[in-house]
Amino acid sequence: MQTCSLCDHQSMDSEHICSHCGADLDTFSTTAVALARYKANPRVSLIRVIVPHTACTACRAVEGTYEKATVPALPVPGCSCEHGCSCTYEPLLSEIYP
Repeated sequence: MQTCSLCDHQSMDSEHICSHCGADLDTFSTTAVALARYKANPRVSLIRVIVPHTACTACRAVEGTYEKATVPALPVPGCSCEHGCSCTYEPLLSEIYP
């Protein structure tokens, strides 16, 4: 399941448009918004894809740490997890305090 950051409505991973408010989920899902913020933050040096231990093979394949330019989009295409893709992003900071 993915969540629209504009209206908090949950949609299936396969949907690209929020059925509640019409937002483009490729841009406005909570994971897409988080990824955009991490990429724009100069203190974030790398981005890790966190995968639960119960995840499917497709999700397990993207688990790891990535350069900002090569981070895979979530939800993972081909995810077969029972409740949808539950992968998340985690920023790795190069600087903690200003």
